[in-house]
Amino acid sequence: MEQVTNKDYGLPPKETLILEEYREQRIVFEKLLRIVKRILRESIQENKIYINAIEGRVKAEDSLAGKLERKSGKYNSLSDLTDILGVRVITFYSDEVDKIAALVGRTFTIDWENSIDKRKMHEIHSFGYNSLHYICKLPKEKYFDPNYPQLNEIRFEVQMRTALQHVWSVLDHDTGYKSGFEVPREYLRNLNRLAGMLELVDEQFCLIRSGINDYRRQVQSLVSSGSFDEIELNGDSFSNYLELRPFDALNKRIASINQAEIHETSLSRFLSVFVSFGFKTLGDIDRLIKRDSEDAYQLAAFQLANTDLDIINSSLGVISLCAVHVLKQGGGMLELTRFLEDLNGASANNKHRAEGLLRVAQNLSFMKK
Repeated sequence: MEQVTNKDYGLPPKETLILEEYREQRIVFEKLLRIVKRILRESIQENKIYINAIEGRVKAEDSLAGKLERKSGKYNSLSDLTDILGVRVITFYSDEVDKIAALVGRTFTIDWENSIDKRKMHEIHSFGYNSLHYICKLPKEKYFDPNYPQLNEIRFEVQMRTALQHVWSVLDHDTGYKSGFEVPREYLRNLNRLAGMLELVDEQFCLIRSGINDYRRQVQSLVSSGSFDEIELNGDSFSNYLELRPFDALNKRIASINQAEIHETSLSRFLSVFVSFGFKTLGDIDRLIKRDSEDAYQLAAFQLANTDLDIINSSLGVISLCAVHVLKQGGGMLELTRFLEDLNGASANNKHRAEGLLRVAQNLSFMKK
């Protein structure tokens, strides 16, 4: 078998010794990389932070040799280099960078003197390089292997940045912007303009999400307090309203007719029906329940009177309420069928069911007024 020989980079003696040390320790760096990524991933999941990705690498030999050549005389040993092992955590939002930073600070031992927050540089072309860099060590309480005690002595770098910053840095690197050759002024200006736009987009995504979260908290508070007229009818508010189980009393009353069980099903599809009715707030639905529950019960009771059903769907009460509303608004077969199509989609069965609802409803007092 042919013996593999190490490449000779023509480095000075001290740098050659550092490179030899790297070759001997590479397996340890690879092991540490796996450990650090696993600990980070588990910590992020435990803290319920949703991120884009965790990346990591051990610096390639050619890259290290180039750095040692460029900075000849700067380093005395491999331990002086803090970027042999690098891990990058990519978040979706800029405020999550600080959350990850706090988590990293609690998880690893931080070398604050050599850590850097590049976000504070505010250079016009620095958007894609605005990441937060922590120089870390693995504390023994997090992981210790007596066969590899050096795992707890190696310094490594954790970078934290947003997905947009990451994409920009990759594309920016691909254009050769940071490679040292002279970029024509026209392209340099456009790159800087684009960097500014992306930085604004990053900020706005964060602000929009914060605004939406604030709105959702406000809706939850208003729903809990019963201030339904103040709450616009939409997906978020309707979902919170359903958590109050506003149709339970009617369903339980209907179920008692046959001593039936109630099969729970999602009622979120009724949002489109209430919107088609012209309802604007949760107060409109609340008034519907208070106003028409008795007639809806009578409608359901007539339908179940001659059956032996022992299981009813939790949507039955809402369907009865909606049918009563349509009929009280002067609707007939056409409007009942349209309501059922809004609820179930186009189907020949909608017309048949509308006929049954209308036939039963004609026996009720509210239709004779």
